[in-house]
Amino acid sequence: MPTTLTTDVPCPLWRRLLALVYDLLIVVAIVMVVGLLCQLATGGQLIHTGATTVIPVWYQALQGLVVAAYFISSWRRGGQTLGMRPWRIRVTRDDGGTPSLQQAVIRVLVAAAPLVLLMLEPVIGLRMTLWTVLIVWACWFAVGLFDPRRRALHDLAAHTEVRLLG
Repeated sequence: MPTTLTTDVPCPLWRRLLALVYDLLIVVAIVMVVGLLCQLATGGQLIHTGATTVIPVWYQALQGLVVAAYFISSWRRGGQTLGMRPWRIRVTRDDGGTPSLQQAVIRVLVAAAPLVLLMLEPVIGLRMTLWTVLIVWACWFAVGLFDPRRRALHDLAAHTEVRLLG
């Protein structure tokens, strides 16, 4: 029977990024389902388009909460999202245990912090805003290139790390 114990070997950045691509597909599906349910609940009047598109703040908050709940519940139940499973990696506390609720919340909030930059869109335009968010996220993960345990900024803030499974 194969072991599922976490090793002391930190996960390489390339594995983390590929797992993140897998999770992006899951997040898109979650956002689509929540969007469909909200469109049905509002009789198709959720998003108003015209000269400008108006997306209700409650809807944006709901989407954020649902996506955050996916990551937090995954990390709390076994330390893995669906995207992390094929790459055999797991989020752990510094001592190897399952992250606490507080650690998972801190981790998701710090990881999502660059999304605040989306508010720059009216000022600098959509293309420049998206590039800015992408560059900041790259910096978040680049910290792991210099950390001996390969922790990204959100791992340092939450006292977690991503390790390979044995």
